[in-house]
Amino acid sequence: MDARPAQLACLAFALGFACAVPAHAAKIYRWTDDAGVTQYGDQPPMAEAVPVTVIPVEFEPGAIAQLRVENQGSRYLAWADNRLPGPIEVQLHFQAQDNIAGRPALPTRTLLAPRSSVVVAQLAASDPTRSGRFELRMDSVPGDPTARPRDVEYRLPLEQYRIRIDQGYGGGFSHDDPANRYAIDFAADEGTAVLAAREGVVMQVESDFQRAGLDREAYGGRANFVRILHDDGSMALYAHLQPEGAYVRVGQRVRTGQQIGLSGNTGFTTGPHLHFAVQVNRGMRLESIPFRMNGPTGPLRIDDGR
Repeated sequence: MDARPAQLACLAFALGFACAVPAHAAKIYRWTDDAGVTQYGDQPPMAEAVPVTVIPVEFEPGAIAQLRVENQGSRYLAWADNRLPGPIEVQLHFQAQDNIAGRPALPTRTLLAPRSSVVVAQLAASDPTRSGRFELRMDSVPGDPTARPRDVEYRLPLEQYRIRIDQGYGGGFSHDDPANRYAIDFAADEGTAVLAAREGVVMQVESDFQRAGLDREAYGGRANFVRILHDDGSMALYAHLQPEGAYVRVGQRVRTGQQIGLSGNTGFTTGPHLHFAVQVNRGMRLESIPFRMNGPTGPLRIDDGR
């Protein structure tokens, strides 16, 4: 007898640049066509002369990977689709299960190459004479957990001569978790040019958020940012960019010193600044790592920000 689950639910979540899961912002465009009919879409109309109203929309977190479940009669295949141009790690869990077993046993982790799809697990009834049911959850983290970052010198990520660090390593305001322990907050007026501190491939971009605040739960995952993957597997994070403040696209290769955006004041922040960190995946968790940086007058001294 085939196992045919009476209920199937698939949930996919992703970790963002810090501990919080980043919510995604979007825009809806409204215009009136030649027939006088009001139209809505997620892309503006092709006709340049048509007046367009932009309606900002904010919705809940999206995933850096998609979970798909394929029914093959007596079993199900759980697929993970990597949406990023860099490696990610996923972990598949049962949220609920009845008479269902996974092969390999869940929870299980899998590394996905850029833009790839992988069968994470096969699911089937433990007792094939009875039906079963299950619900799945998949967590996703950018980066390869086997990466070995090199000791390199980063350039200053801002186009300005005078440098002030508002919060350094271990800062008590927001650098109190592994993902941000070795981050630096550079004071920067909104609109200051943000430069790539090291060459690499743009892995993630968010530029549609509009607001900032001190409610960590509400704003912790709602900062505009660019994440750049380096050739040694480490990733640089440039966060709190201004709305529409990203000048690069996902998959683009950037060189050291190239402008990638504009600093701003979005997300969980007390004021305008650039949050910079070098992060690695340490097995389904992002961790920041210490780094060396060259400033306008030589090596930058990075003090503890507490």
